[in-house]
Amino acid sequence: MKVRVSAMLLGAALLCMTAAVAQPSYEGRRKCSSCHRSEFESWEKSGHARALETLAPKVKSEAKKKAGLNPDKDYRQDGDCVGCHTTGWGREGGYDPKDPGKYLVGVGCESCHGPGSEYRLLHRKAGQAFEKKKQTTARERLVEAGQEFQFEERCASCHLNYEGSPWKGAKKPYTPFTPRLDRKYTFDFARAVRDDKAIHEHFKLEGVFTGPPVPSFHEEFQSRAKPAAKGSEE
Repeated sequence: MKVRVSAMLLGAALLCMTAAVAQPSYEGRRKCSSCHRSEFESWEKSGHARALETLAPKVKSEAKKKAGLNPDKDYRQDGDCVGCHTTGWGREGGYDPKDPGKYLVGVGCESCHGPGSEYRLLHRKAGQAFEKKKQTTARERLVEAGQEFQFEERCASCHLNYEGSPWKGAKKPYTPFTPRLDRKYTFDFARAVRDDKAIHEHFKLEGVFTGPPVPSFHEEFQSRAKPAAKGSEE
């Protein structure tokens, strides 16, 4: 009986270890941009791309003073700040202030869409199958690989993480930039996700992936999307 119980416990431990290893990790936007070049070039001009710069000394000085921060301090090493100004901070493969990978600086692709080590490979294989045989792939497989399609919570974790927030997930360390301080910090996901200057423009997708889940704004964005550079995929 003891041998059997020990074997069961060992099996459970191995299962847990396997699950831990299987968790997707952050890779940085360099690999994303190899296919999604149009989105990447648009993102480079966005506010999210420059997010880390705002933590540098003497940048956004008046806003920092108003929030009770020192405008001469370099907050780019501050653990209470960098999580919302970089990609994947504190997670496997994510941004590390001690070894800052340039492709993780700013709020990049994986900040919204989730860590891409697993689904990026699926995108590439599905894109090749579509190009050669017009074979489509179920979008559900991307979800299984860790891609986010309903990423409102990811946005809220930074934009609504202040004391007294209506968002139930708010917790310390809170952001000092709140609507009470200035109305411009009021966050409305439905409006923000449609702001090309904040995120990126949207481009025509080829139809590589089909089926649910589809964000509520997908059809709207695609109806007015521009043609993408060759190689972009859905």
